[in-house]
Amino acid sequence: MAGSGTVCSADAKQVRSVMDDEFDRSEARLAAAGEALSGAIEARLARESVLVDTEAMIQRMTTDRGRLARELDGALARSERLEKANREVSHRLVDAMERVRDVISPPEAPE
Repeated sequence: MAGSGTVCSADAKQVRSVMDDEFDRSEARLAAAGEALSGAIEARLARESVLVDTEAMIQRMTTDRGRLARELDGALARSERLEKANREVSHRLVDAMERVRDVISPPEAPE
């Protein structure tokens, strides 16, 4: 029976070797999966960072757009007031020139 103990011992070593190999492969797959997960997390965080930056930029642009629209409205209103004042001054100058012309022109002689 001494020989059967040696066979059992050899079988146990072989089973242990197979189990160790399977464990090593499982450990390698787990490590690879962990690295893939880590990479996926980093990629997602990078995309989210870009989204946050983009949202902040859109918010700034919206604020700027509102400010620019208000400034444009103010500039248009001022332009209209200036055009109106310009027309009024032009009419007054024409009236004044006609009055001055009437004053300095010689009276017409009756025929």
